[in-house]
Amino acid sequence: MQQFTPNQQNLQTILSNLNIQGLQKKILFTLGMILIFRLCTQLPLFGIDAQNFANLAATNNLIGFLDMFSGGALGNVSIIALGIGPYITASIIMQLLAVVIPHLEQLQKEEGEAGRRKISQYTRVFTIVIAAIQSLVFVVYLLKTARGAIMPDVNLIAFAVGSIVILTAGSAFTMWMAELMTERGIGNGASMLIFCGIISKIPFYVSQTSTLVRGNSSLQPGLLILLAIFFATMVFIVIMQEASRKVIIVNPRRQVGNKVYGGTNTFIPFKLNPGGVMPIIFAIAILLFPTTILGLFGQANIPNETLRNIIVTLSNFLSPSSISYNVVYFLLIFGLTFFYASIIPNLQPKEIATNLKKYGSSIPGIKPGKPTAEALDKILSKTTFIGALSLATIALIPSIACHMTGITTLQGIGATSLIIMVGVALDFINQVKTNLLPKNYESFLRQ
Repeated sequence: MQQFTPNQQNLQTILSNLNIQGLQKKILFTLGMILIFRLCTQLPLFGIDAQNFANLAATNNLIGFLDMFSGGALGNVSIIALGIGPYITASIIMQLLAVVIPHLEQLQKEEGEAGRRKISQYTRVFTIVIAAIQSLVFVVYLLKTARGAIMPDVNLIAFAVGSIVILTAGSAFTMWMAELMTERGIGNGASMLIFCGIISKIPFYVSQTSTLVRGNSSLQPGLLILLAIFFATMVFIVIMQEASRKVIIVNPRRQVGNKVYGGTNTFIPFKLNPGGVMPIIFAIAILLFPTTILGLFGQANIPNETLRNIIVTLSNFLSPSSISYNVVYFLLIFGLTFFYASIIPNLQPKEIATNLKKYGSSIPGIKPGKPTAEALDKILSKTTFIGALSLATIALIPSIACHMTGITTLQGIGATSLIIMVGVALDFINQVKTNLLPKNYESFLRQ
């Protein structure tokens, strides 16, 4: 009989696990879509000098901030420069409308898969509209502010019309890739694309920081402190993402023939952060919408000086480097965590209480029905409050640390990026584990 070393056995286990329930195909499909996305970020719009644009946009904090989440697509003025942003914004709009419009709420909750398909179709339409608006803003920015990035022999009218069409189509293509990744791959497609975009910018930030520290040796202790804060932040993010409040459920015993089933205690886990990385992504998308509109007005020749001053004031108020932006960002994350928890189907106290009563289960010391729903609502409110406060606080700590240490070159890899990277990585691992469950059950039955 052939003997295997522990390393060989581990390798064989990994290779055999990859074939479970098409896991290998899902991973390869996800990697393939990411490769296509990365290739598209390197294809610039016709008539654009990407290097000149990079030089012009180097001093624009907003462009740099957006470029991080587009994976360099915006900085390269690529055909998918808008990235996944319009799709996320459209998803937020549809989820908000589903709360206030009864018809959409009915489609979401009562009409099952057919209703969800209709909402998805509405979301796609909204995505195209938002992408067209953002494309217009970006093209106006190129014509008004970054004119040097456009090649001199290009017809400006043809360039403007063609760029708006291509950028809108590129956003639709990115949305299609994200939906395919969610359906046929591993993890949430939109989150995975943002994750890859953030990862792709890390070498750039590391290079900038290295140059800064070599030029000023007094910043070295600050760099060590900053890296320690980043590491501690990642640890807290993992703890927060995995932490949950377990509510014990007592199940009744049932006798079928000579056998007795049930009677064992189970639990319902209420996660501290039920929304994962989505509140962060949603908060960024919400902040980008007014910024886009202000950018459009700011580049227009408005004769009224008072109106121009108001636009400039609002633009400075929502600048990513301002204190006011961080305050609004904190409040948005806090509120969106509650909002996201309220729309998750398996976190509805009334429905949980109804199902527990239906199957004869109960929470120890609490009557079934309405008292159970009220108790679950209190528990969910407390856990979500702790999670929302923790998530919003963690989102600001690395940015504050960057300013205190004077190493602002790593500000791009702030808590926003860390939370998204850690959250998406944990979600990916959990989905892989879910695909491995059949293998675990099979091994258990063979014992």
